[in-house]
Amino acid sequence: MTRPVVGILGAGKLGTTLARLTVHAGYKTLIASRKPVAALKWIIDTLAPGADTVSASDLTQAADIVILAIPLSQIPTLDPAALAGKIVLDAANYWADVDGSTNTYSSLTEGSSEVTQRLLAQSLVAKAFNHMGYHDLEIEVTRHAAEPSAMAFATDHDQIRPAVSELIVTLGFAPLDLGPLRFGLLLEPGSPLFGLAEPVPAFQAALANVYQSPFGRHVIAARGQRIQ
Repeated sequence: MTRPVVGILGAGKLGTTLARLTVHAGYKTLIASRKPVAALKWIIDTLAPGADTVSASDLTQAADIVILAIPLSQIPTLDPAALAGKIVLDAANYWADVDGSTNTYSSLTEGSSEVTQRLLAQSLVAKAFNHMGYHDLEIEVTRHAAEPSAMAFATDHDQIRPAVSELIVTLGFAPLDLGPLRFGLLLEPGSPLFGLAEPVPAFQAALANVYQSPFGRHVIAARGQRIQ
């Protein structure tokens, strides 16, 4: 069975880490950023050897799965038509240093990946690879040899769950399906699940207690109830 081509938009710390993981797992990996291809290629050849440096337009045309490893504030600049029909894994998080001191993109009533799905209405969006730090991703592949660390994801599209789960497993993690995309809010910065790198039982225990945290209480206050 032919594996999907993975395209990574964003060549920062997260993007290059994911490129190393996907190349090592045997995926044809494309990576692009706002830098010209010639300026980016030597960086990728050093940090993620085996990944192909391409333009963003070539990446969106050729990739079956596109991972967004770009600042949240850049997502509105993406061309929805170029990503139509694609599986899009949203790994972006709000960071004040790069996205501005106020988050004008998402809120506690509409998580960032819900906004991404609204903007990329013809894409099949899942929130994935956002809750574990880039520095942990490679470590966690080998830290729990017998019990892989959980990689949680959420999506509204049942048809892509197998592909998302397969990618997560092949990279060395245990997929944890949270359900519809709205539950992806629980993986965002501020949540006790954000930054969590633990096997599934420990992750599920933290998930069960998320509404006892200040973040969980803020979610209830904003929405009037838990995410349903």
